[in-house]
Amino acid sequence: MKKFVVIGNPIEHSLSPTLHNYWIKNNGIDAIYEKRKLNEDELKQQILQVKEKKISGINVTVPFKKTIIPFLDELSIEAESIQSVNTIYLRDNKVIGHNTDIFGFETSIKKSKFNLTDKEVLILGAGGVVPSIIFALNKMKISKIKISNRTKDKAENLKTLFKNIEIIEWGEVPNVDMIINATSLGLKKEDKINLDFSLISKNAFFYDVIYNPRETNFLKTGKKLGCTTLNGKLMFIYQALLAFNIWHKLEPNVDENVIKLLD
Repeated sequence: MKKFVVIGNPIEHSLSPTLHNYWIKNNGIDAIYEKRKLNEDELKQQILQVKEKKISGINVTVPFKKTIIPFLDELSIEAESIQSVNTIYLRDNKVIGHNTDIFGFETSIKKSKFNLTDKEVLILGAGGVVPSIIFALNKMKISKIKISNRTKDKAENLKTLFKNIEIIEWGEVPNVDMIINATSLGLKKEDKINLDFSLISKNAFFYDVIYNPRETNFLKTGKKLGCTTLNGKLMFIYQALLAFNIWHKLEPNVDENVIKLLD
């Protein structure tokens, strides 16, 4: 039986095992997918298990998407470009790091039918998933990306990877076509992003990377303003779909059952 794991800290909230084990069962694959809470000093040993074929694949979540890189043999073009890895596998006895968050975010936007060409986007946050989002947005030919983070230095660090972004002060909310919450504010139901969104137009798109809870206070605010809203569920599903495809060489179904599975 093949073994797959998602690693992170914290990891309790992850629904990756629910989704992957559902697809594994549906496709009659002899495998199991588990979650593991790790400390940074355990990462090297985890990668060694991939080399020794004790683990067939790893998904990586917060806070290890960057810190895992030194232990890998090779990175895909995407992972190299954004210095962020969320999917690991063995190829020709080399441990490869890839990033499927880019595909997940891009696909979720395409499914939403929101055209981002020449649009302005504001991203709240500068953490693990933000480089993937910026990479995908650039592919979709947006005109401007503004970043606002509570710790400004962290946002400034992104400029080493992406020269075209503009850093703005936390609390400043200009009128943009799309606003993305990529902070962890919203994981708890009482979490609120205390910002003034009154300048945002009614045609704007409020997107939250968080998918659990289903509707964060950030999305509720967007809805009250009459804007389009979307949570991170489709991004989560499609980043998982690409990882599943890489590991098992087949594309799983995304149907109503999969959507309901994660409610």
